[in-house]
Amino acid sequence: MKPTLKFAALAVALATAWAAHASGAPWFRWKNRLNHTILCSKISPGDVWDKFQGPYSDLHCKKEGMPQ
Repeated sequence: MKPTLKFAALAVALATAWAAHASGAPWFRWKNRLNHTILCSKISPGDVWDKFQGPYSDLHCKKEGMPQ
């Protein structure tokens, strides 16, 4: 096996192992500044929303902490 091919195979193996080890993004409760509605999302729903509570590890924003 050529050295460049060995290096490429090693790089792919390391990248795959790193991606498999990575955890998901945390969930947060967001509060609307206009009508005070609260929702659970990983990302901001828009300009009028402020991060209210979190992080949470589940999509219902019940279990506190970072996702595993």
